[in-house]
Amino acid sequence: MAKKRRPQTKASTPQRTDGDIPVVGAREPCPCDSGRRYKACHGRAASHAVTELVRRPFEGLPGEQDWVALRELVPAATVELTLKGGLPADVPAVRLATVLPMAWPALRRDNGEVLLGLQNDTASGDISRDLADVLQRALTAEPGNPVGAARPDPEGPRLQELLDPEAEFTPEVHDGFDFWLDDAEAATGEVAASLERANSAAIPTARLSGVEGAYWCETPEKNHLRWVMTHPEEKLLDALARLHAAGESTLGPDTRLVGSFRAHGLTVPVWDLPRAMTAEDCEKPAESFAARLAEALAAATPLSPDERRARSGLTNRQVTLN
Repeated sequence: MAKKRRPQTKASTPQRTDGDIPVVGAREPCPCDSGRRYKACHGRAASHAVTELVRRPFEGLPGEQDWVALRELVPAATVELTLKGGLPADVPAVRLATVLPMAWPALRRDNGEVLLGLQNDTASGDISRDLADVLQRALTAEPGNPVGAARPDPEGPRLQELLDPEAEFTPEVHDGFDFWLDDAEAATGEVAASLERANSAAIPTARLSGVEGAYWCETPEKNHLRWVMTHPEEKLLDALARLHAAGESTLGPDTRLVGSFRAHGLTVPVWDLPRAMTAEDCEKPAESFAARLAEALAAATPLSPDERRARSGLTNRQVTLN
């Protein structure tokens, strides 16, 4: 069913020329009364920014692999962020969260702490700039309030300009979304019911400690390991094909490399695991695989026919997430 449209103001209507033009939806009439849609009038710069997709928006940030995992793969996790120059005096902490209640872009807690939501629709083609805009508005929001979506300034800063590049970035994976509340155990009524529904939908997930960017998860049918890697895609696929053709792409008995995701400019190989294989059980096999992969990445010889067939199979089983 088509959405109802607001009546269009005729172009002959006197145009507003004084003061700032408010930001509205791209398809809404421009507030300047020109009769044109906002995206074709004063929102042209923002509309142009939407088309300029940044392929690796988290490149240059500490923990790029984890940023991608938290954006696309992990249900519930948080990580403390460190700002360049430190925090404002009235902001005790800033934490990144996979998702917030009502899909809010950010939340300023009653105590002044800022939670920045990562799994949200973004207004432009640069997630880093969108998140930086939300973060800046959250730092000055009134405590106890969520921060809504808005169009960022196309010339505004990116996260790489706001966050300390030398700071540690270590996500904490949670069983559910109790971190939404200061005291989840005291929640009652609809708040408690909403939290219970969200927690019941969260897939059990754990971050491996021995390698970077690898996340185990448990599903009803089988377990999986999803490993975000920063190697160039073509080179990584060649290396995975070499290992696969040699029978060395598994993580142990009854495990199988089944394909990969593409997400924010990075490749994410995926393994099927038996239901009994825990995250802890994956640690040593993952470290051993990382060593084999390093050798395969260093190989310079052309792929053999078997390796080319393996590569074709891996390429056919790629899924793009964003």
